[in-house]
Formats: sequence, C-alpha cells, structure tokens
Amino acid sequence: MPDQPAIATAGLTKHYPGVAALVDLTLVVPAGSIYGFLGPNGAGKSTTIKILAGLTRPTSGTAEVAGIPITAGADYRREVGYLAQEPRFYDWMTGRETLRFVTSLYPPERRSTDGAIADVLTRVGLADAADRTTGTYSGGMRQRLGIAQALVGRPTVLLLDEPVSSLDPIGRREVLELMHDLKGETTVFYSTHILDDVERVSDYVAILDQGKLVRAEPTAELLASFTKDRLRVGISGASDETATELAALPGVESVEQVEQGGDLRLYVLRVEPNGAKAVQAAVTQFAAERRLTVTENKQITLGLEDVFMRLVSQKEPAA
Repeated sequence: MPDQPAIATAGLTKHYPGVAALVDLTLVVPAGSIYGFLGPNGAGKSTTIKILAGLTRPTSGTAEVAGIPITAGADYRREVGYLAQEPRFYDWMTGRETLRFVTSLYPPERRSTDGAIADVLTRVGLADAADRTTGTYSGGMRQRLGIAQALVGRPTVLLLDEPVSSLDPIGRREVLELMHDLKGETTVFYSTHILDDVERVSDYVAILDQGKLVRAEPTAELLASFTKDRLRVGISGASDETATELAALPGVESVEQVEQGGDLRLYVLRVEPNGAKAVQAAVTQFAAERRLTVTENKQITLGLEDVFMRLVSQKEPAA
C-alpha cells in the first residue's frame, strides 16, 4: 500500500515497577522519512525504540511496522533493523565477517550474499576497512558498522538509539551524512538529544517528556508554529511610550521591550495568527509618521533547541 506508514503506534505504554516509562504513545511515522525522536534523559526514548525493535514487550497498546503488528514475532522483526546506543561487536572479527555473521541469523530467503554485503560496506563508507578487525575501528567507524549490520537484512525501518551521542564532530558528521543518504531507501527513526543534528537532517520530529508525547509533526511546521506570529522590531529614537503605542497597532497582541542601547530599543511583538506582514507594514508607517528610524522589522526565527526548551521546560503552547 503506497500510503502505508512505516511505523504506527496506538496507546503504547510501558510500566516498570514504580515507573511509568511510556504512557499512551500514539504516533505515525511516514514511510521513507527521517524521523527524529527527542526528549530529555529518562523521557522514554530508549524504551520506545526497544519496544519497536521487539526487545521488550509493551504493558499495553499496539505497534506496527509496514502494517505488520509487533505481536507477529519473527515476521515483524524481519522488517526492523536496530542499532543500540552502544553497539558491541566481536573485536576479533573483521567488518565483513561481522556482517556475514549477522546475515546468517536471518532466514535463508533474507540472507545477503557476499556481493550484497560488499555493497552495504561501501554504502556506509567501510569498503577500505572491511577486512580489518573491528577492534581497530574508531568510534565513528563502529557506528557505521552498526548501521551496516542493521541494514544487511534490508529492513523497512531502521531504528537508531542515540547514534551520534558518543562521537566526536567528525564521527557525527559521517553518521549524519549516511542517515541523510538513506532517505527514501528506508525509514530512519532515531532518538537523540543533539537538537542541531535533528534540525539538519530530520523531516519529522516527535518530542517526548516524562513518557508522554508533547508534539509530533514535520520539523519545518513545528519551527514555524513558534516563529510566524512574532516580530523583532528595532526603533531608533524610541521613547518610553513607544511600546504602548506599538501595542495599540492593529493585529498586535503584546509588546515586550527586550533591549535598549542609547535611543535604540528592541521589541518583540506577538501578533495575531497570519498577521505578521500586515503588522510589519503598520510598524513602518508608525515610525515614518513619528520620524523614527526602523533598524529591524522581521519575523523571529527560532531554532529547534529554543522550541524544545519551551515545550519541555516551560510547556508553552505553539502560537
């Protein structure tokens, strides 16, 4: 089915003694997307991924990958490739031997040939190191090998638990580029707390806090929902009354002075939904009539880190 989501959960819940690790998670992950799964430590990210990987059972609720329910056992697990937060390999095996070992665990019809294994190693950038023992691999190489072992079974969904959290900047870049290259070939669902990375590569984002889903939507739409109705306005020659006068303009809901230097004052204007352009024009006219100079008059752009902190720390609703 062309519109079949890659992952669909409904009411997914996991309780441990005295702890509600995950509460009523309902989520739809579009096929072929790169989906960032965010949350502070202890939010339930790893618990969710382990449930989706078939490594632990939910207390209640359902989960499907490509329409196959998690209760289908082996049929379900064949659709999933999984990379643990800290992957472990037999250090005496080479990268090629590691993938041969992993593929031997699949049913005969899903095992990869040596040619297919070589293709995967090339895809993750390990072709030149394929016959080195994994004990000699750097952190970034081990993460790429981990993605390779998750890919070797040709999964519908690739589940990555904190794939770059322990890597240096070079290793992070290598893994992020690989994830980006996989877009459309498989669905990449990954947890992380490095928000800049999510903003760079993710089509969609879900934010979890204390086991509960806070928001889930396309990354661009989430950011826009916090920025499209706010303006940053700088006015030279402003007075103490200027903020009150700006607040009286049509379409302005509130005004906050955020900075002052000499006769230059900066304001944040919260405006009515979809009213930013009209208010920008009104500000320009307001300043011209009073012979003031507008030094800045633009919509505020927030990064994912700012939005995350507002949703998780302050529980602020989107504009």
